[in-house]
Amino acid sequence: MWRYLKRLVIGKPLKTMDEGGQALTKFKALALLSSDALSSVAYGTEQITTVLIALSAAALMYQLYVAALVLVLLFAITMSYRQIIRAYPSGGGAYVVASTNWGRPAGLVAGGSLLVDYMLTVAVSVTSGTEAITSAVPALVNYQVLIAVLIVIAIMALNLRGMRESASFLTFPVYFFIIMIIGMILWGIMNIASGNLTYHASAAIGAPVKGMTLVLFFRAFSSGSSSLTGVEAISNAVPNFKRPKRRNAANTLAIMAIVLAIFFGGITYLSYYLGIKPQADNTVLSQIATAVFGHGLFYYLLQLATALILAVAANTGFSAFPILAYNLAKDKFLPHAYMDRGDRLGYSNGIISLAVGAIVLIIIFHGKTTLLIPLYAVGVFVPFTLSQSGMIVHWLRERGEWWWLKSAVNLLGALISLVLVVFLFALHFGNVWPYLIVMPLLLYMFYRIHVHYNRVAAQLRVVAKEKAELHDYDGATVIVLVSNVTRVTAAAVNYARSIGDYVIAMHVSFDENPEKEHKTAAEFKSTFPDVRFVDIHSSYRSIATPTLRFCDVIAKRAAERNFSTTVLVPQFVPKKPWQNILHNQTSLRLRAVLNSRENIIVSTYNYHLKE
Repeated sequence: MWRYLKRLVIGKPLKTMDEGGQALTKFKALALLSSDALSSVAYGTEQITTVLIALSAAALMYQLYVAALVLVLLFAITMSYRQIIRAYPSGGGAYVVASTNWGRPAGLVAGGSLLVDYMLTVAVSVTSGTEAITSAVPALVNYQVLIAVLIVIAIMALNLRGMRESASFLTFPVYFFIIMIIGMILWGIMNIASGNLTYHASAAIGAPVKGMTLVLFFRAFSSGSSSLTGVEAISNAVPNFKRPKRRNAANTLAIMAIVLAIFFGGITYLSYYLGIKPQADNTVLSQIATAVFGHGLFYYLLQLATALILAVAANTGFSAFPILAYNLAKDKFLPHAYMDRGDRLGYSNGIISLAVGAIVLIIIFHGKTTLLIPLYAVGVFVPFTLSQSGMIVHWLRERGEWWWLKSAVNLLGALISLVLVVFLFALHFGNVWPYLIVMPLLLYMFYRIHVHYNRVAAQLRVVAKEKAELHDYDGATVIVLVSNVTRVTAAAVNYARSIGDYVIAMHVSFDENPEKEHKTAAEFKSTFPDVRFVDIHSSYRSIATPTLRFCDVIAKRAAERNFSTTVLVPQFVPKKPWQNILHNQTSLRLRAVLNSRENIIVSTYNYHLKE
């Protein structure tokens, strides 16, 4: 049943040789990897105006200056990540750059930040899309968290089907949003030029604003920089592109940055010109659309496009997180399960882990986007700072053509990113303090995993020209666990006699039905008179504890005779896999407790049912 359901949701397995068919063109990659960055314009300008309006309506004039500085940072980050794509095409982005140039600790900080950030990407995008849906349909407000969780599950299932299918699905919402935003900006500017839109700005550009401080300006800047989240995703997903991978990835990043700059700049300008003020029940983008389109068809199409891209923007995280987790797992800082490809050639364990993490965040924060954005921004700009400063080290070491100009671009991006990190902690500490707890815990987890893998490797490695330490046994003791006398038990005991010099059948009896227990013992002894039968009484209905205690005693005695000890656990296998749920799993529990013993070998005897 599970297999059929899996095929229905995910699709039939793909051959390893089909991987080339899953690679992305620039057209599809833009849809798959830019949805997070492009969708952030739906709330980027709003974050700026929300900070500035706290001072006065006149202070909204400064949103233009804030937007200009955000665009400068966008330019620096884009140029930096184009260089990262060319220098480090294996994916991993900031993690690989920081590890290579600043050392492993810095790389793990960048990698850990991005792992959490991608979970926040999914949570923020989905909750933003859910807010757009509930704004249009107020009756759904009380189900906001449930809707968000269902959207995450749907996007997870889509990504488990493979990159090509998820990219095809995302093509419509992403390009629909691009067309609608470009249409709104162009129509708005045309109406401004023709005088159809009245100038409603609260203050003229350059006018003095009483009470305006540098701290407030940078607070608005740090909030507005959330529009740059998702820019790094393409550098993490370079291996997913068609050949030539570097050029296609770099060009896709440039296209995305240009579109993002036009959107962010155009929306901010319209917001200032129209005198838009943030409202609790009406987004800034919605107010601009109302002023430009009125409450007609195009207004509702824009709202639909916004809701769609905010909902699917989470897909950027699903594209980048698995590859980042793969790189960390390859370096032995995450479980090796993250290196396994699923039936559809995607890193399924990374996709599922991301979905679970995002759902937990949505539930914890009750689906409120505004509570997540400052923490979301920190998770982006810490890796930005480490990767761009790391590229400076890269150019100083590698030199090459125009290395000083490239270093200057990286230095500009690193300095602005560093200032942003400082201001995010200084001005939004109430929202970003969890980062200071989460990161040390992640680093501790990374190092514990790394130490474990290194210790396992050291213990399993066969040193050249060194004879492995093999113990020569004089015989074998086999303990067969018996519940009652059946064909399974009989076959298991027969097999035990073929491999063991000394065979013991062990049975655990309870108080409920002593006559049945005596009957079992008598029946076994009559069937196998040459096999020792031991009945262990359990007053507390426990099978595992008395079994383990008995096996420990036998193993100790066997060791004194230089015998090995094997515990044989019989079980029958139903003809249909789903029938397993109809039977208790005692054998699983017994194997679990016995596996804790170093001096006991645990083996399973499977008896396959025919009907």
